[in-house]
Amino acid sequence: MNYQQTLDFLYSKLPMFTRVGASAFKKDLTNTIIFCNALGNPQNKFKSIHVAGTNGKGSTSHMLASVLQAQGYKTGLYTSPHLKDFRERIRINGKMMSKTEVVSFVKDQQQLIEKTEPSFFEVTVAMAFDHFAKHQVDVAVIEVGLGGRLDSTNIITPLISVITNISLDHTNMLGNTLTEIAGEKAGIIKNNIPVVIGETHPASAPVFIKKAADEAAPIIFADAVLNAQDFKIKNNKLSLSVYQDGQIRYKNLQSDLTGVYQHKNILTVLETLSVLNEKTEIKTVEASIYKGISEVKKQTGLQGRWQTLHKNPLVICDTGHNEAGITEVIKNISQTPYQNLHVVFGMVKDKDISKVLSLMPKNATYYFCKPDLERGLAADELKQQAAGFNLTGNSFDSVAKAKDAAIQAADAKDLVFIGGSTFVVAEAL
Repeated sequence: MNYQQTLDFLYSKLPMFTRVGASAFKKDLTNTIIFCNALGNPQNKFKSIHVAGTNGKGSTSHMLASVLQAQGYKTGLYTSPHLKDFRERIRINGKMMSKTEVVSFVKDQQQLIEKTEPSFFEVTVAMAFDHFAKHQVDVAVIEVGLGGRLDSTNIITPLISVITNISLDHTNMLGNTLTEIAGEKAGIIKNNIPVVIGETHPASAPVFIKKAADEAAPIIFADAVLNAQDFKIKNNKLSLSVYQDGQIRYKNLQSDLTGVYQHKNILTVLETLSVLNEKTEIKTVEASIYKGISEVKKQTGLQGRWQTLHKNPLVICDTGHNEAGITEVIKNISQTPYQNLHVVFGMVKDKDISKVLSLMPKNATYYFCKPDLERGLAADELKQQAAGFNLTGNSFDSVAKAKDAAIQAADAKDLVFIGGSTFVVAEAL
Protein backbone atom coordinates (compact mmCIF):
# COMPACT_ATOMS: atom_id res chain seq x y z
CA MET A 1 0.00 0.00 0.00
CA ASN A 2 1.10 3.56 -0.66
CA TYR A 3 0.52 6.31 1.90
CA GLN A 4 -3.02 7.17 0.79
CA GLN A 5 -4.01 3.49 0.63
CA THR A 6 -2.54 3.00 4.12
CA LEU A 7 -4.66 5.84 5.50
CA ASP A 8 -7.74 4.48 3.69
CA PHE A 9 -7.06 1.10 5.31
CA LEU A 10 -6.81 2.68 8.79
CA TYR A 11 -9.90 4.86 8.30
CA SER A 12 -12.10 2.15 6.79
CA LYS A 13 -10.88 -0.90 8.73
CA LEU A 14 -10.76 0.53 12.24
CA PRO A 15 -13.54 1.99 14.42
CA MET A 16 -12.78 5.72 14.51
CA PHE A 17 -14.22 7.96 17.23
CA THR A 18 -14.04 11.16 15.20
CA ARG A 19 -16.15 9.51 12.51
CA VAL A 20 -18.71 7.40 14.39
CA GLY A 21 -18.52 8.54 18.02
CA ALA A 22 -19.03 6.48 21.18
CA SER A 23 -19.14 3.06 19.45
CA ALA A 24 -15.42 3.44 18.62
CA PHE A 25 -14.39 4.24 22.21
CA LYS A 26 -13.11 1.09 23.89
CA LYS A 27 -13.43 1.28 27.67
CA ASP A 28 -10.55 -1.06 28.16
CA LEU A 29 -6.74 -0.96 27.84
CA THR A 30 -6.38 -4.60 26.74
CA ASN A 31 -5.82 -3.97 23.03
CA THR A 32 -3.27 -1.24 23.67
CA ILE A 33 -1.38 -3.47 26.11
CA ILE A 34 -1.38 -6.43 23.66
CA PHE A 35 -0.28 -4.18 20.79
CA CYS A 36 2.52 -2.51 22.76
CA ASN A 37 3.68 -5.87 24.20
CA ALA A 38 4.12 -7.10 20.61
CA LEU A 39 6.18 -3.97 19.85
CA GLY A 40 8.44 -4.55 22.87
CA ASN A 41 6.68 -1.99 25.07
CA PRO A 42 8.11 1.15 23.43
CA GLN A 43 6.24 3.37 25.95
CA ASN A 44 8.79 2.31 28.59
CA LYS A 45 11.77 3.43 26.48
CA PHE A 46 11.37 7.21 26.78
CA LYS A 47 10.46 9.77 29.44
CA SER A 48 6.99 11.25 29.15
CA ILE A 49 4.59 13.91 30.37
CA HIS A 50 0.88 12.98 30.38
CA VAL A 51 -1.73 15.71 29.74
CA ALA A 52 -5.50 15.33 30.26
CA GLY A 53 -8.39 17.78 30.65
CA THR A 54 -11.67 18.79 29.06
CA ASN A 55 -10.35 21.96 27.39
CA GLY A 56 -6.84 23.29 26.82
CA LYS A 57 -4.99 19.98 26.82
CA GLY A 58 -3.94 20.43 23.19
CA SER A 59 -2.61 23.96 23.69
CA THR A 60 -0.93 22.94 26.95
CA SER A 61 0.72 19.92 25.31
CA HIS A 62 2.02 22.01 22.40
CA MET A 63 3.31 24.74 24.75
CA LEU A 64 5.17 22.21 26.90
CA ALA A 65 6.69 20.61 23.80
CA SER A 66 7.71 24.03 22.45
CA VAL A 67 9.52 24.97 25.68
CA LEU A 68 11.27 21.60 25.88
CA GLN A 69 12.38 21.96 22.25
CA ALA A 70 13.66 25.48 22.98
CA GLN A 71 15.68 23.98 25.85
CA GLY A 72 17.33 21.61 23.37
CA TYR A 73 15.55 18.37 24.26
CA LYS A 74 14.60 16.01 21.45
CA THR A 75 10.87 16.22 22.11
CA GLY A 76 8.08 13.91 20.98
CA LEU A 77 4.49 15.20 20.84
CA TYR A 78 1.40 13.02 20.49
CA THR A 79 -1.96 14.80 20.11
CA SER A 80 -5.38 14.21 18.58
CA PRO A 81 -7.41 14.70 16.50
CA HIS A 82 -5.53 16.04 13.48
CA LEU A 83 -6.87 18.99 11.50
CA LYS A 84 -5.36 18.63 8.02
CA ASP A 85 -2.84 15.79 7.98
CA PHE A 86 -2.95 12.50 9.92
CA ARG A 87 0.74 12.90 10.75
CA GLU A 88 0.07 16.03 12.85
CA ARG A 89 -0.68 13.55 15.64
CA ILE A 90 2.92 12.32 15.87
CA ARG A 91 5.78 14.83 15.81
CA ILE A 92 9.37 15.06 16.98
CA ASN A 93 10.70 18.61 17.44
CA GLY A 94 7.71 19.85 15.46
CA LYS A 95 8.42 17.58 12.48
CA MET A 96 5.65 15.17 11.52
CA MET A 97 6.29 11.45 11.24
CA SER A 98 7.19 10.71 7.60
CA LYS A 99 4.70 9.13 5.20
CA THR A 100 7.19 6.30 4.63
CA GLU A 101 7.31 5.53 8.35
CA VAL A 102 3.49 5.48 8.60
CA VAL A 103 3.29 3.04 5.65
CA SER A 104 6.07 0.89 7.07
CA PHE A 105 4.50 0.67 10.55
CA VAL A 106 1.08 -0.35 9.23
CA LYS A 107 2.61 -2.88 6.80
CA ASP A 108 4.72 -4.47 9.56
CA GLN A 109 1.78 -4.58 11.99
CA GLN A 110 -1.00 -5.51 9.56
CA GLN A 111 -1.32 -9.08 10.87
CA LEU A 112 -1.42 -7.83 14.46
CA ILE A 113 -4.09 -5.29 13.48
CA GLU A 114 -6.19 -8.01 11.80
CA LYS A 115 -5.79 -10.26 14.85
CA THR A 116 -6.46 -7.79 17.68
CA GLU A 117 -9.07 -5.62 15.86
CA PRO A 118 -8.00 -2.42 17.64
CA SER A 119 -9.65 0.98 17.26
CA PHE A 120 -8.08 3.66 15.08
CA PHE A 121 -6.93 5.48 18.22
CA GLU A 122 -5.31 2.37 19.72
CA VAL A 123 -3.23 1.90 16.56
CA THR A 124 -2.15 5.55 16.42
CA VAL A 125 -1.10 5.51 20.10
CA ALA A 126 1.03 2.40 19.52
CA MET A 127 2.46 3.97 16.35
CA ALA A 128 3.43 7.12 18.29
CA PHE A 129 5.07 5.20 21.12
CA ASP A 130 7.01 3.05 18.63
CA HIS A 131 8.12 6.15 16.69
CA PHE A 132 9.34 7.98 19.81
CA ALA A 133 11.22 4.91 21.06
CA LYS A 134 12.90 4.28 17.68
CA HIS A 135 14.00 7.90 17.42
CA GLN A 136 15.19 7.92 21.04
CA VAL A 137 13.45 11.11 22.12
CA ASP A 138 14.60 12.69 25.38
CA VAL A 139 11.02 13.27 26.45
CA ALA A 140 7.55 13.02 24.89
CA VAL A 141 4.42 15.01 25.70
CA ILE A 142 1.44 12.66 25.44
CA GLU A 143 -2.05 14.14 25.20
CA VAL A 144 -4.97 12.00 26.40
CA GLY A 145 -7.53 11.30 23.69
CA LEU A 146 -10.69 11.07 25.79
CA GLY A 147 -11.15 10.85 29.55
CA GLY A 148 -8.03 9.42 31.13
CA ARG A 149 -8.53 6.25 33.17
CA LEU A 150 -9.41 4.05 30.18
CA ASP A 151 -7.70 6.10 27.47
CA SER A 152 -5.16 4.15 25.40
CA THR A 153 -2.40 6.57 26.38
CA ASN A 154 -2.80 5.57 30.04
CA ILE A 155 -0.31 2.72 29.84
CA ILE A 156 2.60 5.15 30.29
CA THR A 157 4.34 5.92 33.58
CA PRO A 158 5.12 9.61 33.12
CA LEU A 159 7.48 11.95 34.95
CA ILE A 160 4.45 14.12 35.72
CA SER A 161 0.70 14.06 35.12
CA VAL A 162 -1.16 17.23 34.12
CA ILE A 163 -4.94 17.83 34.20
CA THR A 164 -5.88 21.20 32.72
CA ASN A 165 -9.52 21.49 33.81
CA ILE A 166 -12.89 19.77 34.01
CA SER A 167 -16.14 20.73 32.32
CA LEU A 168 -19.08 18.88 30.80
CA ASP A 169 -18.18 17.07 27.57
CA HIS A 170 -18.52 13.51 26.24
CA THR A 171 -21.09 12.95 29.01
CA ASN A 172 -22.40 9.84 27.22
CA MET A 173 -19.05 8.17 27.94
CA LEU A 174 -17.45 9.93 30.90
CA GLY A 175 -20.42 10.70 33.17
CA ASN A 176 -23.11 13.32 33.57
CA THR A 177 -21.58 15.30 36.42
CA LEU A 178 -18.30 17.15 36.90
CA THR A 179 -17.48 14.78 39.77
CA GLU A 180 -17.88 11.71 37.53
CA ILE A 181 -15.85 13.28 34.73
CA ALA A 182 -13.14 14.28 37.22
CA GLY A 183 -13.01 10.65 38.35
CA GLU A 184 -12.20 9.57 34.78
CA LYS A 185 -9.55 12.28 34.31
CA ALA A 186 -8.06 11.44 37.73
CA GLY A 187 -7.30 8.00 36.33
CA ILE A 188 -4.01 9.32 34.96
CA ILE A 189 -2.77 10.10 38.50
CA LYS A 190 -0.20 7.41 39.30
CA ASN A 191 1.63 6.15 42.34
CA ASN A 192 4.27 8.61 43.56
CA ILE A 193 4.11 10.65 40.31
CA PRO A 194 3.50 14.40 40.84
CA VAL A 195 0.32 15.87 39.33
CA VAL A 196 -0.41 19.47 38.35
CA ILE A 197 -4.05 20.57 38.12
CA GLY A 198 -4.57 23.69 36.00
CA GLU A 199 -7.85 25.05 37.36
CA THR A 200 -9.40 24.62 40.80
CA HIS A 201 -13.10 23.75 40.71
CA PRO A 202 -15.17 22.91 43.81
CA ALA A 203 -16.67 19.80 42.17
CA SER A 204 -13.42 18.31 40.88
CA ALA A 205 -10.77 19.40 43.41
CA PRO A 206 -11.83 16.90 46.15
CA VAL A 207 -11.76 14.06 43.56
CA PHE A 208 -8.21 14.93 42.52
CA ILE A 209 -7.03 15.45 46.10
CA LYS A 210 -8.41 12.06 47.19
CA LYS A 211 -6.96 10.18 44.21
CA ALA A 212 -3.56 11.86 44.72
CA ALA A 213 -3.63 10.90 48.41
CA ASP A 214 -4.53 7.28 47.54
CA GLU A 215 -1.58 7.18 45.13
CA ALA A 216 0.84 9.12 47.38
CA ALA A 217 1.19 11.52 44.44
CA PRO A 218 2.27 15.10 45.23
CA ILE A 219 -0.49 17.42 43.93
CA ILE A 220 -0.41 21.13 43.13
CA PHE A 221 -3.08 23.46 41.71
CA ALA A 222 -1.45 25.90 39.28
CA ASP A 223 -4.04 28.65 39.76
CA ALA A 224 -3.53 28.52 43.53
CA VAL A 225 0.19 29.27 43.10
CA LEU A 226 0.31 31.59 40.09
CA ASN A 227 -1.88 34.32 38.64
CA ALA A 228 -1.76 36.21 35.35
CA GLN A 229 -2.27 39.96 34.97
CA ASP A 230 -1.58 42.87 32.59
CA PHE A 231 -3.12 41.28 29.48
CA LYS A 232 -2.45 42.93 26.12
CA ILE A 233 -2.72 41.79 22.52
CA LYS A 234 -0.27 43.51 20.20
CA ASN A 235 1.39 42.49 16.94
CA ASN A 236 -0.40 39.12 16.94
CA LYS A 237 0.99 38.23 20.38
CA LEU A 238 -0.75 37.84 23.72
CA SER A 239 1.32 39.54 26.40
CA LEU A 240 0.91 39.04 30.15
CA SER A 241 2.82 38.96 33.41
CA VAL A 242 2.72 36.13 35.93
CA TYR A 243 2.79 36.68 39.68
CA GLN A 244 3.49 34.36 42.60
CA ASP A 245 2.87 35.40 46.23
CA GLY A 246 2.42 38.99 45.10
CA GLN A 247 5.84 39.02 43.41
CA ILE A 248 6.36 39.16 39.66
CA ARG A 249 7.67 35.81 38.39
CA TYR A 250 7.55 36.32 34.61
CA LYS A 251 7.32 39.86 33.24
CA ASN A 252 5.83 40.51 29.80
CA LEU A 253 5.60 36.86 28.79
CA GLN A 254 4.45 36.67 25.17
CA SER A 255 2.53 33.95 23.36
CA ASP A 256 1.71 33.51 19.68
CA LEU A 257 -1.55 31.86 20.82
CA THR A 258 -3.63 35.02 21.18
CA GLY A 259 -6.84 33.65 22.71
CA VAL A 260 -7.11 35.36 26.10
CA TYR A 261 -8.18 31.98 27.55
CA GLN A 262 -4.58 30.81 26.95
CA HIS A 263 -3.50 32.49 30.19
CA LYS A 264 -4.99 29.50 32.06
CA ASN A 265 -2.95 27.08 29.97
CA ILE A 266 0.20 29.20 30.38
CA LEU A 267 -0.09 29.01 34.19
CA THR A 268 -0.53 25.23 33.94
CA VAL A 269 2.56 24.97 31.74
CA LEU A 270 4.68 27.18 34.00
CA GLU A 271 3.77 25.22 37.13
CA THR A 272 4.39 21.90 35.32
CA LEU A 273 7.87 23.10 34.28
CA SER A 274 8.53 24.25 37.85
CA VAL A 275 7.65 20.81 39.25
CA LEU A 276 9.73 19.08 36.56
CA ASN A 277 12.70 21.32 37.49
CA GLU A 278 12.29 20.51 41.15
CA LYS A 279 11.55 16.78 41.02
CA THR A 280 12.98 15.34 37.77
CA GLU A 281 16.03 15.49 35.53
CA ILE A 282 14.12 17.54 32.91
CA LYS A 283 15.22 21.13 33.53
CA THR A 284 14.31 24.33 31.70
CA VAL A 285 15.76 27.82 32.05
CA GLU A 286 13.84 31.07 31.82
CA ALA A 287 15.09 31.95 28.33
CA SER A 288 13.71 28.65 26.95
CA ILE A 289 10.36 29.27 28.65
CA TYR A 290 10.06 32.75 27.09
CA LYS A 291 11.09 31.45 23.66
CA GLY A 292 8.96 28.30 23.80
CA ILE A 293 5.77 30.08 24.82
CA SER A 294 6.25 32.87 22.28
CA GLU A 295 6.82 30.46 19.35
CA VAL A 296 4.38 27.59 19.89
CA LYS A 297 2.91 27.66 16.37
CA LYS A 298 6.30 28.03 14.71
CA GLN A 299 7.95 25.25 16.74
CA THR A 300 5.11 22.70 16.88
CA GLY A 301 2.76 23.53 14.00
CA LEU A 302 -0.27 24.05 16.25
CA GLN A 303 -3.31 25.42 14.41
CA GLY A 304 -6.95 26.28 15.06
CA ARG A 305 -6.64 28.15 18.36
CA TRP A 306 -8.13 31.64 17.85
CA GLN A 307 -6.27 31.61 14.54
CA THR A 308 -6.52 34.50 12.08
CA LEU A 309 -7.11 33.22 8.54
CA HIS A 310 -7.77 36.51 6.74
CA LYS A 311 -7.86 40.27 7.25
CA ASN A 312 -10.35 42.80 5.83
CA PRO A 313 -12.66 41.17 6.70
CA LEU A 314 -11.10 39.61 9.79
CA VAL A 315 -11.64 35.84 9.66
CA ILE A 316 -10.85 33.88 12.83
CA CYS A 317 -11.37 30.20 13.66
CA ASP A 318 -11.27 28.34 16.98
CA THR A 319 -11.74 24.67 17.88
CA GLY A 320 -13.71 25.35 21.11
CA HIS A 321 -16.71 23.02 20.88
CA ASN A 322 -18.29 22.46 24.31
CA GLU A 323 -19.91 24.72 26.88
CA ALA A 324 -16.66 25.82 28.51
CA GLY A 325 -14.80 26.14 25.20
CA ILE A 326 -17.55 28.20 23.57
CA THR A 327 -17.78 30.43 26.67
CA GLU A 328 -14.11 31.35 26.16
CA VAL A 329 -14.65 31.89 22.42
CA ILE A 330 -17.52 34.31 23.16
CA LYS A 331 -15.24 36.28 25.51
CA ASN A 332 -12.69 36.59 22.71
CA ILE A 333 -15.33 37.69 20.21
CA SER A 334 -16.56 40.35 22.65
CA GLN A 335 -13.00 41.71 22.99
CA THR A 336 -12.47 41.90 19.21
CA PRO A 337 -13.45 45.17 17.47
CA TYR A 338 -15.83 44.66 14.52
CA GLN A 339 -18.75 46.28 12.74
CA ASN A 340 -20.94 43.22 12.03
CA LEU A 341 -20.52 39.60 13.11
CA HIS A 342 -20.82 36.62 10.74
CA VAL A 343 -20.63 33.12 12.22
CA VAL A 344 -19.85 30.00 10.18
CA PHE A 345 -21.12 27.29 12.49
CA GLY A 346 -21.40 23.50 12.56
CA MET A 347 -21.56 20.85 15.28
CA VAL A 348 -21.47 17.10 15.82
CA LYS A 349 -24.56 15.24 17.04
CA ASP A 350 -23.24 14.03 20.39
CA LYS A 351 -22.55 17.45 21.94
CA ASP A 352 -24.87 19.42 24.23
CA ILE A 353 -26.20 21.38 21.25
CA SER A 354 -28.86 23.36 23.13
CA LYS A 355 -26.38 24.53 25.75
CA VAL A 356 -23.88 25.69 23.14
CA LEU A 357 -26.56 27.45 21.05
CA SER A 358 -27.85 29.24 24.16
CA LEU A 359 -24.42 30.84 24.57
CA MET A 360 -23.96 32.05 20.99
CA PRO A 361 -24.38 35.78 20.19
CA LYS A 362 -27.80 36.70 18.80
CA ASN A 363 -26.64 39.85 16.97
CA ALA A 364 -24.90 37.88 14.22
CA THR A 365 -25.65 36.41 10.79
CA TYR A 366 -25.22 32.62 10.84
CA TYR A 367 -23.99 30.31 8.09
CA PHE A 368 -24.93 26.82 9.26
CA CYS A 369 -22.99 23.86 7.88
CA LYS A 370 -22.28 20.18 8.55
CA PRO A 371 -18.74 18.89 9.02
CA ASP A 372 -18.08 16.07 6.57
CA LEU A 373 -18.32 13.04 8.87
CA GLU A 374 -21.03 10.67 10.10
CA ARG A 375 -21.24 12.39 13.48
CA GLY A 376 -21.90 15.75 11.84
CA LEU A 377 -25.27 17.37 12.57
CA ALA A 378 -27.22 18.21 9.39
CA ALA A 379 -27.05 21.94 8.59
CA ASP A 380 -30.84 22.29 8.24
CA GLU A 381 -31.38 20.59 11.59
CA LEU A 382 -28.83 22.87 13.25
CA LYS A 383 -30.50 25.91 11.66
CA GLN A 384 -33.87 24.74 12.99
CA GLN A 385 -32.55 24.21 16.54
CA ALA A 386 -30.70 27.55 16.42
CA ALA A 387 -33.92 29.38 15.53
CA GLY A 388 -35.24 28.38 18.96
CA PHE A 389 -32.44 30.56 20.42
CA ASN A 390 -33.09 33.48 18.04
CA LEU A 391 -30.00 32.69 15.96
CA THR A 392 -30.80 33.31 12.30
CA GLY A 393 -29.11 32.60 9.00
CA ASN A 394 -28.95 30.16 6.11
CA SER A 395 -27.76 26.57 5.82
CA PHE A 396 -25.09 25.44 3.35
CA ASP A 397 -24.08 22.15 1.73
CA SER A 398 -20.52 22.30 3.05
CA VAL A 399 -18.17 24.17 5.37
CA ALA A 400 -16.35 25.59 2.34
CA LYS A 401 -19.56 27.05 0.86
CA ALA A 402 -20.59 28.53 4.21
CA LYS A 403 -17.14 30.08 4.67
CA ASP A 404 -17.13 31.55 1.14
CA ALA A 405 -20.66 32.98 1.60
CA ALA A 406 -19.72 34.61 4.92
CA ILE A 407 -16.54 36.20 3.54
CA GLN A 408 -18.41 37.45 0.47
CA ALA A 409 -21.18 38.98 2.58
CA ALA A 410 -18.81 40.62 5.06
CA ASP A 411 -17.54 44.19 4.81
CA ALA A 412 -13.90 45.02 5.45
CA LYS A 413 -14.54 45.97 9.10
CA ASP A 414 -16.67 42.89 9.88
CA LEU A 415 -15.64 39.76 11.81
CA VAL A 416 -16.20 36.28 10.41
CA PHE A 417 -15.91 33.62 13.12
CA ILE A 418 -15.63 29.94 12.13
CA GLY A 419 -16.23 27.23 14.75
CA GLY A 420 -18.59 25.03 16.74
CA SER A 421 -16.55 21.91 16.05
CA THR A 422 -12.92 20.91 15.59
CA PHE A 423 -13.99 19.35 12.29
CA VAL A 424 -15.53 22.58 10.97
CA VAL A 425 -12.21 24.32 11.70
CA ALA A 426 -10.29 21.46 10.03
CA GLU A 427 -12.28 21.92 6.82
CA ALA A 428 -12.03 25.72 6.98
CA LEU A 429 -8.24 25.41 7.18
